[in-house]
Amino acid sequence: MAWRRNLLVLGAALAAACLGLVASIAVRGPGPLLRSELGQRVLSPWLRGQSAAGLEIVEIGAPVAAIRLLDRAGRRQVLPAPGRAVLVNYWASWCAPCREEMPLLAGYSAQALPGHPDIVSIALDNRQEAEAFLDLHPLPFPTLIEPPGPRDSSARLGNGRGVLPFSVLIGADGRLQKRRFGAFQDAADLESWASNNE
Repeated sequence: MAWRRNLLVLGAALAAACLGLVASIAVRGPGPLLRSELGQRVLSPWLRGQSAAGLEIVEIGAPVAAIRLLDRAGRRQVLPAPGRAVLVNYWASWCAPCREEMPLLAGYSAQALPGHPDIVSIALDNRQEAEAFLDLHPLPFPTLIEPPGPRDSSARLGNGRGVLPFSVLIGADGRLQKRRFGAFQDAADLESWASNNE
């Protein structure tokens, strides 16, 4: 009898741990888990392998092939735009760090200073959920929507870890200049990263 009770307690503890893990990913996204020791040793290599399977990953300095996605109005848009540097920010409505970062990106976009790259956001999300979020929190820059998956455009641009937010800087020459895993900390962090075109 005692072994049954112990087995039941163990099962309940495992179920609670699994629910806690799922809740953590739902609230914070997979980034914190992937940065943990467990994530680095167990999950991160598996996710990298899944996202990169059969994909040609764009290397820093290489040209970015056209990314064709629909905007909110259902019109097909193509990135990168010739002759314009662009900061592409990937996010999802469920991602708390993404939501916290949005005002920084909106403020940066509103400055429209010479030399600043354009900003385009790509919601790696269910269209209905992304639309609902954007209805409540409109953004001053173009937003495209793409279903998330191991072969989405963020994976092709090097986000094999599935971290959100994820940003890339594409130069006016159409070449990938840099990647950023995780949120910008403040306006100075964003300004420094976006203007430092190495």
